[in-house]
Amino acid sequence: MAGQKGADLRRSDRCVPPADEHRDAQGEIEVMVVNPRVAKDFAGALSNRSKTDKVDAATLLEYVRRMEFEPWEPPRREVLELRELGRRIGQLVQLAADEKNRRHAKSVASISEAVFEDVQAHIRQLDERISAVEKRAMTVIEQDDDLREQYEILMRVTGIGRRSAVQLLTELSVLDPEMTVRQIVAHAGLDPRRYESGTSVDKPVRISKVGNARIRAILFMIALSAIRHDHNARRFYAALLVRGKKRMQAIVAVMRKLLHGIWIVLQRRVAFDSAILFPSPASLAQAESSDSAIAAPQPEPAQDHPKGRSKAEELREQLDPGPAEATRSRRKRSKAA
Repeated sequence: MAGQKGADLRRSDRCVPPADEHRDAQGEIEVMVVNPRVAKDFAGALSNRSKTDKVDAATLLEYVRRMEFEPWEPPRREVLELRELGRRIGQLVQLAADEKNRRHAKSVASISEAVFEDVQAHIRQLDERISAVEKRAMTVIEQDDDLREQYEILMRVTGIGRRSAVQLLTELSVLDPEMTVRQIVAHAGLDPRRYESGTSVDKPVRISKVGNARIRAILFMIALSAIRHDHNARRFYAALLVRGKKRMQAIVAVMRKLLHGIWIVLQRRVAFDSAILFPSPASLAQAESSDSAIAAPQPEPAQDHPKGRSKAEELREQLDPGPAEATRSRRKRSKAA
């Protein structure tokens, strides 16, 4: 019995030749890319106590044997190059932001003029490198018809500038165009995560953050700009605050809405319309999505708020001043009587 088990282990350690069904029409070997987290969870399900190269190889082999094979198709070379350029822009922008913070600290301290000038020179150098990489990314976009069309669609979205359009396009263009909006939301880590057990454990719903953090960071800045400059996004954001949502919850809701709309218009090659994407406050109050990650209790009026009104009442007045004016006029008439 022990000899048979040893022989099975030796056979599993050998390289298994690919089957015919794992070859494409040209006879090339197909490749499957496994999510690292899925592979780690699978290894935990096997109760592996050791972590060695041999154990990992046997685990991956067992995974391929049990799970359905999903062939992976690499993106086009132009798309991969654009992704690398976009991520490099993000790295340089972060370095420039760090150096600007150091410049502010050095200017306040006023200890070493030489260090301050060196930081200034480094910031100028970073700005030049950012401009050069952005120029190269725009060249890649202009030379590809598909990328150029998607870029022009993104530039029509209120809240998206040239740099954010390039960075968002770099992350979305490498994805499978057949992904649904639910899948793209999960890929960005904006899907809701519930944590409950029985009747004693029921934590607030939060976004999972299991996904592409770069997309979330880009969408966050786009959402802030859209709330400021897009009337429909601002009304949607204000309506959520009126219903008792926290500020960050409302921003995340705008981020998720924007991702929905951007993904759909990029796949259908149609113009972006925020009036269709963001519902009116009336329709928003009628129904709330069951899978929403922004659930929160209704606000309670603040006793110390000026004029005896809560912030929610003030926002309601901004959204629909008609009922508030009528209420005040009735109060005045009653006092006069």
